[in-house]
Order: sequence, then C-alpha cells, then structure tokens
Amino acid sequence: MSATPPATLWLVGCGNMAGAMLRRWIEAGTADPARVFVVNRQDRDLPEGVRQGREFPEGPLPDAVMLGMKPQQIDEIAATHGTRFAGVPLLLSILAGVELASLADRFRAGAIVRAMPNLPVAIGKGVVGLAGTRSDAVDALMQPLGLVEWGDEAALDRLGVLAGCGPAFVYRFIDALASAGVSIGFGEEQALRLAVATVEGAGLLAARADAPPSVLADRVASPGGSTRKGLDVLDADDAIKALLRATLDASARRSAEMAAAARR
Repeated sequence: MSATPPATLWLVGCGNMAGAMLRRWIEAGTADPARVFVVNRQDRDLPEGVRQGREFPEGPLPDAVMLGMKPQQIDEIAATHGTRFAGVPLLLSILAGVELASLADRFRAGAIVRAMPNLPVAIGKGVVGLAGTRSDAVDALMQPLGLVEWGDEAALDRLGVLAGCGPAFVYRFIDALASAGVSIGFGEEQALRLAVATVEGAGLLAARADAPPSVLADRVASPGGSTRKGLDVLDADDAIKALLRATLDASARRSAEMAAAARR
C-alpha cells in the first residue's frame, strides 16, 4: 500500500519558497487547497481555494504544519502561534539555519523535520534536503517536488549552500552569459533567449549523460577550436572553481551565523 501525504496542512508564512512548494503540491494533486490554511501578516495571491488569515482556525489540529516565514521571526511565531498548533503530528521547517534542537525548544510536535528546498520545486525539478524523523508521509509529500535527499543536519546545511543557494548563482551565470553575448553584438532580448536556452539544454543533457560535466565540456571543445579558447580562460588558475568555492564559502558562513543566532 503506497504512503499518503498529510491530508490537512497549515503554513506559517507563504513567501517565494513556501508558495512554490504549495503550488506544486496542489498542481500534482498532493494537497487539496480546501484543506490548506495559511497564516501570514497580509493576504497573498495564493492558489484558488486556499484559505488565509492572521490566526489559525478553531477546531482540530492539522496533520502537518510547515514553517515558511523568515528565520529571524521564529521567536515571534513561537510566542504568537506556537500554543495553537502544539502537539501537531508533524512539524516541517524550511527555515534556513534553524536546527532541529532549536525548533524542538520552541515548538511541541509529534515529529519534526527540516527541509531545505530550492526554487525549481515549483516545476517538480527541485532538490529537497531533509533531516529529522523520517516517515513515509514526509517522503510522499516531498516526492512531487523533485530529487529528495535525507541526511543529518550537517549534510542538510551543506546541501542548502550548494542546491538551495545554487539556483541564484546559476541565474547570475545566465545573466552574465547574456551580457557577454551583447558585448559580441547580440541585442539584449536575443542574447538572453540564447543564454537561457543554452543553459537549459546543457543542464538536461548533463542530467542524462553517461559522463561527468568535466568530460562533457571536453567533448564540446575541439583541440585548438573556439570553445577550447574560451575554456582556457575559465580554466586558467582554476578561475571558475576558485570563484565558486569562495561563493559557497560565503553562503556557508552566513548559514552558520543564522544557526548560532537561533540557538540563543
């Protein structure tokens, strides 16, 4: 018998990430909008049928609550709403840097799970890292979002830096590739179309290929050709690798700072 996801769901906050997850769940038939309630500071444009307000409704607890607000709001939310959903069977958190122990200090739940999703969950092509109490219900809820990886909290924080922050870095690369296209003579709109399509196709091919990206790059580059000359610039002194190491290091440091703040 296949596992079923939580039937009723409450969300605290529904910004970009939580909203992307919710829309994908409804699109995939994983969540019934009539059985979802969102508490937020002001009304948002939510999927049709989803109820929202400033306080959770009276009545029985839902099957799950998901924390989707800003991490620095955790104490405010615990004080304002924590008593209302105390004892919920499942508490999910997508709060970056807020550890399981910090969640358990503030909220009472049957099971607590940290989730670290990235924005492509909106189209079912995301990455979701999970840590905490594993269950078939959580697996069933996350499966429509994309690749799901369970691990300990140290692994989750690393995944958040690489896969959670990663789309933003890829978007910067696309923007830079398009800008470089303008510098060699393309119009802005055409350069952007070409850059987006190039990255989309290359990413799909990399996902299906029988070789790692380093080998795929060499397959594109003929000896002495134009691609090779361009790769020479990226490969000189490991320039692109050094840049991305520094980028991920900066994100990792900030993640550690947020975790430390939530422990206080």
